Amino acid sequence: MSVISLVPYDDALASYDPVMGLEVHVELGTKTKMFCGCSTELGAEPNTQTCPTCLGLPGSLPVVNAIGVESAIKIGLALNCEIAEWCRFARKNYFYPDMPKNFQTSQYDEPIAFNGYLDVQLEDGEVFRVEIERAHMEEDTGKSTHVGGATGRIHGAEYSLLDYNRAGIPLIEIVTKPIVGAGERAPEVAKAYVTELRELIRALGVSEARMDKGQMRCDVNLSLRPHGREKFGTRSETKNVNSLRSVERAARFEIQRHAAVLTDGGTIVQETRHFHEDNGTTTAGRIKEEAEDYRYFPEPDLVPIAPSREWVEELRAGLPELPRVRRARLQTEWDLSDKDMQSVLNAGAVEPISQTIAAGAPADQARKWWMGELARRANETGTDLSEQPITPVQVARVCALVAEGKLNDKLARQVIEGVLAGEGEPDEVVAARGLAVVSDDSALGTAVDEAIAGNPDIAQKIRDGKVQAVGALVGAVMKATRGQADAARVKDLILEKLA
Repeated sequence: MSVISLVPYDDALASYDPVMGLEVHVELGTKTKMFCGCSTELGAEPNTQTCPTCLGLPGSLPVVNAIGVESAIKIGLALNCEIAEWCRFARKNYFYPDMPKNFQTSQYDEPIAFNGYLDVQLEDGEVFRVEIERAHMEEDTGKSTHVGGATGRIHGAEYSLLDYNRAGIPLIEIVTKPIVGAGERAPEVAKAYVTELRELIRALGVSEARMDKGQMRCDVNLSLRPHGREKFGTRSETKNVNSLRSVERAARFEIQRHAAVLTDGGTIVQETRHFHEDNGTTTAGRIKEEAEDYRYFPEPDLVPIAPSREWVEELRAGLPELPRVRRARLQTEWDLSDKDMQSVLNAGAVEPISQTIAAGAPADQARKWWMGELARRANETGTDLSEQPITPVQVARVCALVAEGKLNDKLARQVIEGVLAGEGEPDEVVAARGLAVVSDDSALGTAVDEAIAGNPDIAQKIRDGKVQAVGALVGAVMKATRGQADAARVKDLILEKLA
């Protein structure tokens, strides 16, 4: 792979304004595909969830998935969009092995939802409005697996395998208007937008929006224009970015790459690019087509969609509590300051904490573990908090063990460490590692006697009435018992013996 020259980020922003466009594809959680009755369940054997319609065989006719249309309208309403009174599907023609029909059924100039916006909150609390161009319905493609090459891509592969189970799964593509004015914060805005959009999609219940499973993917379009110029520069499109962190990294890298090319007097090529998770770089894909290259024309086998205003208003009235409203409510319930709530948001901890509380943990304890030990480990591994191999239910069980006096904080950290390491449920880790708190008087008595005997000066101070000195003896017992003694009971025993 050739080395790509970059301009330092601050130098790039000193000369150019970044302009972004974000295209997010969301796989809907319908039971069947968009235009046929094939199952959408994940994990089936390749090419077992197909039929003549999703394979595009002659004589087969598509039928629109009503739940797919309903989900699209809900997304549009939640994004403050106008909902079309009449729209239709079109054929987007291109030839690629994972497109069995050699065209994709999509929407072109008549989308189901358009002209909306989504307000997103940045890490310092500033709210940035991202305007939405459109949200339209379409179908997903199949999956290509290139075997034998070093990179997993077609170049250098010995052969390719095609799985059409995914072909025809309902997609909603959400396209922003050009995002301008973000300046140096453009990558942060991109991440915040996709984060907020993911939470909104999940709140609506139309998709799990798991980026790690390809249920939500982001294409990052970026161009630079010199300060003071109105015309946008030539854009690149980094395809299928599949994590929140990577969306931010891809935007930042492309800003630096574009600036390097332009500063050297070069020309930006309008192309698709691939993002590499391992090193945060992008590499060229193919020359990017324009709309006319796809030869769009209305799909002759599908009737237009004309949602009644009554139905649209019924769906609007049935929308669930949306993320920003819910966060405000939780902040009040958890009794957090604006600063503390912003820290929870920045850590991506709202959902883990909320689910831990729902599993029975007190709010302060749930926040303590997710924002402390688990956030630290997420930072060390460079992963999202939600990706840690521990569930809210397991964290709630750790909280319960602490509340029951079976663990102290030190031991609880070791239990969490064991769960993260794949050693089992919290109770199994406690048993396997022998981590339970020792509170039995007979078991503690010897350690207390040894601490008193080994620290006669401190013991005498306590006898003379300086009770605060007991902390030193408690510490000695805790050290001797490797932190497993019940500190409160140890203190009582020491005071009883020295009374």
